Amino acid sequence: MDKSQEQALGRKVRVLGIDDVPDGEARRVEVEGHKIAVVRIGEELYAIGDMCSHANYSLSEGPVDPEEITIECWKHGAQFSLCDGIPVSLPATQPVPVFKIESSENSIYLHMPEGSE
Repeated sequence: MDKSQEQALGRKVRVLGIDDVPDGEARRVEVEGHKIAVVRIGEELYAIGDMCSHANYSLSEGPVDPEEITIECWKHGAQFSLCDGIPVSLPATQPVPVFKIESSENSIYLHMPEGSE
């Protein structure tokens, strides 16, 4: 990977161990002021902004649907795609951010956008 590709991905930050996130569940982390829900479905990892765009409730406290690859806000039932943050059910109409995520040697890393410090 060249330097411009590394910059596009942002800075890599270790946030959790792989075993800290049970399959089919979410865990909340806070990195540089960003509240992020880290979700594990099988071998796949997802990182999505933790606050529901409808009413600012924590998404990491809601259920994960491994078949639809969504997370549901526990308060009003809005569901968001873990792939792109787009709401797939009402009452939410605005997307939430998603973050690049990867695992290596039993650790989970987020790629934080440039200027997020």
